[in-house]
Amino acid sequence: MKWHSISIVQIGSAVRAACINTPYNRYRLIKDLTAGITVGIIAIPLSMALAIASGVAPQHGLYTAIIAGIIIALTGGSQFSISGPTAAFVVILYPVSMRYGLSGLLMATLLSGIFLIFMGIIRLGRLIEYIPLPVVLGFTCGIGITIATMQIKDFLGLEIQDMPGSYIGKVGAIIHALPTIQIADFLVGCSSLLVLILWPKLKIRFPGHLPAIVVGVIVMLILLQFGLGVETIGSRFSYILPDGTEGHGIPSMLPELILPWQSEQLQWDWTTFSALVPIALTMAMLCAIESLLCAVVLDEMTHTKHNSNSELIGQGLGNIIAPFFGGISATAAIARSAANVKAGATSPLSSCFHALVVLLALISFAPILSFLPLSTMAALLLIVAWNMSEAKRIIYMLKRAPKDDIIIMILCMSLTVLFDMVVAITFGIVLASLLFMRRISRMTKIVELPQSTDKTLIVRINGPLFFAAAEKTFLELYKRVNGYQHIVLQWDAVPLLDAGGLNALSHFIEALPPEVDLSIAELQFQPLKTLARAQVVPIENKLMFYSTLNDALVGKLD
Repeated sequence: MKWHSISIVQIGSAVRAACINTPYNRYRLIKDLTAGITVGIIAIPLSMALAIASGVAPQHGLYTAIIAGIIIALTGGSQFSISGPTAAFVVILYPVSMRYGLSGLLMATLLSGIFLIFMGIIRLGRLIEYIPLPVVLGFTCGIGITIATMQIKDFLGLEIQDMPGSYIGKVGAIIHALPTIQIADFLVGCSSLLVLILWPKLKIRFPGHLPAIVVGVIVMLILLQFGLGVETIGSRFSYILPDGTEGHGIPSMLPELILPWQSEQLQWDWTTFSALVPIALTMAMLCAIESLLCAVVLDEMTHTKHNSNSELIGQGLGNIIAPFFGGISATAAIARSAANVKAGATSPLSSCFHALVVLLALISFAPILSFLPLSTMAALLLIVAWNMSEAKRIIYMLKRAPKDDIIIMILCMSLTVLFDMVVAITFGIVLASLLFMRRISRMTKIVELPQSTDKTLIVRINGPLFFAAAEKTFLELYKRVNGYQHIVLQWDAVPLLDAGGLNALSHFIEALPPEVDLSIAELQFQPLKTLARAQVVPIENKLMFYSTLNDALVGKLD
């Protein structure tokens, strides 16, 4: 009953957090509509490009933007987030779709949604604050490098039948296929990429995605006049119509209700299910990180405060419902969400309008969308990959950050590229934690106070007494006790005493000669609580506790 009641409260809180603030007037409606149209224009080509990069047909990216975009907007904890397919998922989704097909990818998405709701229910939303910046920069840069590498094939029009799973294998296959470069695809991709690079310099608020696509299509049409063909969405992808005939490109129809686990191409058994569970957990972790990072960025832009646990629940609901309509993994997209805010969004309705724009494009302009060059789609993702790499922040870190942080960042980036994100984040967090503990342990010092006499050693301990520092501290202290009858420790600067510190203190007391007594003065709350819980009590002529240093020194100074 307890878990059930918590889930009800959490979901109710998520809905309330996403509700539109009153009063909602015509002015706000126009602002939301404008923002939704702007972001929708950005989302249409990106959703298709990300679906292609994930190994599925482009319409599944549109389905994701439509279904997840509305569900998450209405149930999440961040009012300005725009959710849909994102580049961060490509490195995870592509191997899944290659091995298990669309059905396996949809099931993994559904399972990840369940994990996300569970994370929200047990209130894991704030844990994003404990992922160090070098780890985040490292894995996002690694993802950017991987995505950029995967786009080279379509950008150059290379003929690669089967792309290897490992990064080294991908690079080798690309190098081996370089003689098959298609000049027409390359020129189209370069023209779109050039527009995307130069467009921000024009200081036009309208995003450069649509102009880049238009220029790419124009260049493609010119090349067609010279007999140079370019691969398009329509030439690569096909679908089966209800009457059994085959169509090319993108079907101009609404997403249909499907059951993700029903597939003639994949045999469902316990082995397949158990293989998808860790993948789904990885997807859920990435979704949580990406969506909460996005929410933090939006908070800074709008001076608002998101509800992290409600956001996780909203993301979970979106990823559970979207697969039933052919949608793949979705999360909050930082670039699209930032564009949403800059376009004047005032409520979650802007995300709903963005989804409706994508839906309108799917129904009305599917033949036109099928005509888009794949090299232009690759150009869009190359820019996305560059933005994900956080090159400026990486360079800043390399110049200014401590060596430990630089090592963590480079290792996380390398592990993300060579292995996967989970390995990178896990290793990065563990290494960052160990290095952090080393830094903190070095802060713990002992200082002999000038009041010390020939018989009384007075020492101030400065820093936490935890497992990484306590043994060293008390060992150093033990080396100084010879010749003294009284040892007085001032603990006013000891904020923490853990089990390791308590154990080290006990060994120190036991190791003291019989004629030597120990006094501890000015304990802080946490160490005092730890000693009380461990039932450490004064021992006559051996161990005493005092509230002030002066009280401890009474009768001990010559």
